[in-house]
Amino acid sequence: MKKTNCTHVREFVFQGFSNFQEHQFTLFVVFFVLYILTLAGNVIIVTIIRIDHHLHTPMYFFLSVLSTSETFYSLVIIPRMLGSLVGLSQTISLECCGTQLFFFLGFAITNCLLLAVMGYDRYVAICNPLRYSVIMNWRVCVILASSVGATGFLLSLIQAVAIFRLPFCNTLIEHFFCDVRPILDLACTVPVINDILTLALSLMVITAPATFLFVSYVLIISTILKIASAEGRRKTFATCASHLTVVVIHYGCASIAYFKPKSENTKDQDQLISVTYTVITPLLNPVVYSLRNKEVQDALRKVLGKKSLS
Repeated sequence: MKKTNCTHVREFVFQGFSNFQEHQFTLFVVFFVLYILTLAGNVIIVTIIRIDHHLHTPMYFFLSVLSTSETFYSLVIIPRMLGSLVGLSQTISLECCGTQLFFFLGFAITNCLLLAVMGYDRYVAICNPLRYSVIMNWRVCVILASSVGATGFLLSLIQAVAIFRLPFCNTLIEHFFCDVRPILDLACTVPVINDILTLALSLMVITAPATFLFVSYVLIISTILKIASAEGRRKTFATCASHLTVVVIHYGCASIAYFKPKSENTKDQDQLISVTYTVITPLLNPVVYSLRNKEVQDALRKVLGKKSLS
């Protein structure tokens, strides 16, 4: 890495995908297509939920919030990454790097917590159906969604401020965006306090919600198994199958990224993991919900049918 005086570091340089120099155009095309699909898919999900009154329920309200958050999450990372793949500037100022890290973590934490809230919604709907409309009324839904967003960006602010108070002695970020570990690697001293903070936040926003979801789904599955008819069990499980699929992939990628030992993977492997949770995971939300959710499929057909008639 390039060494420099820690008091004069005002900008960083992304290494990007320089190890895949001969494949950069191919990577650009692939990532660009995935990005457009992500944007289109999430916009379609939000639009369908907004215009179809059958989808005006707590479950789809939280799904629309998640899709909106995933859209902005992609906007924070992917456009700059695409630009670097076609030869645009690889440098980023200290302030812009801090801003990118803040918004990246803010939307990432919000998504993790939203998935836990959606799990709670499914738990109440299946395990306590008679009180569902009372417990999950619209006021509660708005408060939960707002609280999740506020918590996500508050924790993100704490992490970003703690990191960018450090003195930096290197300028080369061995990554394609400003993530926690690559930035901490540039510090002049061993960032022990920051490592502890990162672990604590990871436990709060990954382990705790994942544990909550695990317990919720144990109770949900035990309730489903008590349903007498096989058809009833199938229909009930179908209401949470899409959410469970997204949860497993989302928390799986996050756990691999933030709980693995520093020296376990090479930089190329770290980049592959990062591509998974920055490029591929945001696409899963619209894909899974459109392929596995009959209500969303029916609403989409209805909208397309109206357009073809007009």
